[in-house]
Amino acid sequence: MALVLMLGVAAPAVHAADVLTKILDSKTIVIAYRESSFPFSFMDQDKKPVGYTIDLCLKIADAIKQQLKLQQLNITYIPVTSTNRIDIMAAGKADMECGSTTDTAERRKRVDFAIVHFIAASRMIVRVEDKIKNWPDLRDKKVVTTKGTTSVKSLEDRGQIRSLNMTVLEGRDHNESFKMVENKTADAFAMDDVLLYGLKATAGKPAEYVIVGEALTTEPYAIMLPKGDVAFKTMVDHEIARIIQDGEIYKLYAKWFLSPIPAKNNITLNMPMGYLLRESLRFPTDR
Repeated sequence: MALVLMLGVAAPAVHAADVLTKILDSKTIVIAYRESSFPFSFMDQDKKPVGYTIDLCLKIADAIKQQLKLQQLNITYIPVTSTNRIDIMAAGKADMECGSTTDTAERRKRVDFAIVHFIAASRMIVRVEDKIKNWPDLRDKKVVTTKGTTSVKSLEDRGQIRSLNMTVLEGRDHNESFKMVENKTADAFAMDDVLLYGLKATAGKPAEYVIVGEALTTEPYAIMLPKGDVAFKTMVDHEIARIIQDGEIYKLYAKWFLSPIPAKNNITLNMPMGYLLRESLRFPTDR
């Protein structure tokens, strides 16, 4: 398969941390993860971080180990939330953030992003009994989204444009946001569709919920990296490009989106790869 790698030129930061030297000296790489961003980054039954993005980061860590000729590379995991993940990366407390973070121009002012590995669309999950089909149906209703996510602004913009008079609530994490729909504190939960499919699949009564609405935004997910470390970013991007070129990315996709997931009681998301993601993998890019 032909592979065209489109990379932006990262501007070197004045005090950029030399991540590769730190890893070489400490023989340790620090991975930030999310506790409830299923199926990208979440805790399994043994309280171990697993998921699609975690698997991708573990492949990257192994490539770094080989490139640095280390006999052993330890992995330290630190949990992050949608609220503090960017601050933690900007402060140099982690080497990679392996969750479900959207690459945006605003965020690139503080952190760098690797090649995009997933593309989602922002929609909403609602109770079937409420018969909500699209955003205009939320007039005068309560809608929740997760604090610190890109869905907050897009949701507020949609409310202003259509004068829906929505009340916007914020959950601390995706589980809390969905719980508000379950207990009828909110009428809808707006978030990236793939995360909503995961929450629906793991709900006590999945048939009671449905994912609806026109896409508010397109969300390109990418691994967050420290700002301005060109050597480290180049190594990460080259490994992601190799994973795509060798077809390993499709095996990872099938594992987490098309097959039973043991870490979640063998539920299956049954999410075929979308057109935008398929096209993006033809021309991998970090923009």
